[in-house]
Amino acid sequence: MKTGLVLEGGGMRGIYTAGVLDAMDEAGLRAAFDGVIGVSAGAVHGCSFVSGQRGRSIRYFTRYCRDRGFMSVYSLLTTGSAVGEKLCYHDIPERLDPFDNEAFMASPTAFYVGVTNLETGEGEYPRVTDLFKQMDWLRASASMPYVSRIVTLDGKPCLDGGIADSVPLAAFERMGYARNVVVLTKEEGFQRRSDNIPLLNFRYRKYPRFLATLARRVELCDEEERYIQRAAAEGHAFVVRPSRKPEIGRLERDPERLRSLYELGRHDALAALPAMKRFLGAEGGA
Repeated sequence: MKTGLVLEGGGMRGIYTAGVLDAMDEAGLRAAFDGVIGVSAGAVHGCSFVSGQRGRSIRYFTRYCRDRGFMSVYSLLTTGSAVGEKLCYHDIPERLDPFDNEAFMASPTAFYVGVTNLETGEGEYPRVTDLFKQMDWLRASASMPYVSRIVTLDGKPCLDGGIADSVPLAAFERMGYARNVVVLTKEEGFQRRSDNIPLLNFRYRKYPRFLATLARRVELCDEEERYIQRAAAEGHAFVVRPSRKPEIGRLERDPERLRSLYELGRHDALAALPAMKRFLGAEGGA
């Protein structure tokens, strides 16, 4: 039976996931997973977990979050994307805080990202084997609607994977991962609000199926929440989520708030470790 790790997105709230992953890595659990699938921010932080670079996410997020080339209105107005492609997907991973692509490629843990295909309005889950060669897949997964340029992958227009499938647990199960740890970035009882902005939808007028998915996003997320709860109750999913409401915005630029949410992720993961190890059959882990 293959064991998977499923990582939700959530913009800058994803730094919570980085804290969870670092605590899990410290506990020796990285080798417990046959595969990792991340959506949006979950993919951004999940790749450093697979490469074994504990602490990398919080280090470069707090260092560069106030840089207008990282995420800003300036970047949106000058490049068409709020998240700066040059800094985030080239300068940081290639030289400023290098991503260990060799360790990533050598890892026995398979890594997948979720993207939304605009033509079909459905999620797709490509495997990433060489992050530097497939960086656009990561960029597409984290390209939020309205504030990002469309990313074309193998001739297909794509955006944020969280639009069609914010927590791809069911998809990972269909891919053969029968036992999964699921890391969420929203607290229990979180009330989702529609992020569909009809006045701005003209830019996607060529993609009616995508617009239909966007209009149903709250409904889709609620369905996924119920599915996750059933999976946990049936014993084939283990869920880690914020133990309190994160006081942070999707586009947060305050490093202290980011650090605080990262520490909450570490705290919640450490509290969950005994039960998680039992779930994974890794009670003898470090």
